[in-house]
Amino acid sequence: MKVIAINGSPRKNWNTDTLLKNVLSGAASAGAETEMVYLYDLNFRGCRSCMMCKLRKEPRPDCCVVRDDLAAVLKRLHEAEVVVLGSPIYFSEVSGEMRSFLERFLFQYLNYDDYSKPLSPAKKTAWIFTMNIPESLFGEFGYSALFQRYANWMKLYFGHCETLLATDTMQVKDYSCYHLGCWDSDAKRLRHETVFPEECKRAYELGVKLMEP
Repeated sequence: MKVIAINGSPRKNWNTDTLLKNVLSGAASAGAETEMVYLYDLNFRGCRSCMMCKLRKEPRPDCCVVRDDLAAVLKRLHEAEVVVLGSPIYFSEVSGEMRSFLERFLFQYLNYDDYSKPLSPAKKTAWIFTMNIPESLFGEFGYSALFQRYANWMKLYFGHCETLLATDTMQVKDYSCYHLGCWDSDAKRLRHETVFPEECKRAYELGVKLMEP
């Protein structure tokens, strides 16, 4: 079984990347072939609304027709059994690269003849969201609705979705080097040392779970 993780964070070896690697490790432990794709390493843009994927012709393209760095990735995603998406939350949204990716990934499967029946293959999917605010602020910033909306898209298009949240994350190793005075650096570090390892464990377990029949 092939599991592909799409990393929408610009920061390697940090929160989102670490959690995605744990998901892939869990899946690999259960026999999966795994791959990580770093969106910020690719040269691509969002959907151009060229509508080529909606032309009335046969055979219908099974992926976006735009030829750029994302083209080969979309083909591998089409064939994969499991897709895991990871993004930090910036200004109450996924990263810009992740949003551009989603336009290309999902629009190719959108069926305007019957919106409720996307033209996508069934597969297991999961979202990993990381954010620096605590769960107590979700209501104020509309985060719960945001996460539910992204999960609903995956369920609509592929029939399945799991979600893992990592909240109140540590943004930098040394807060004293940055203008980040509104955060309690000691509390951030303590949480990173005590809670984040548990979130990594949950990510690993999620990878194992995604391999179950």
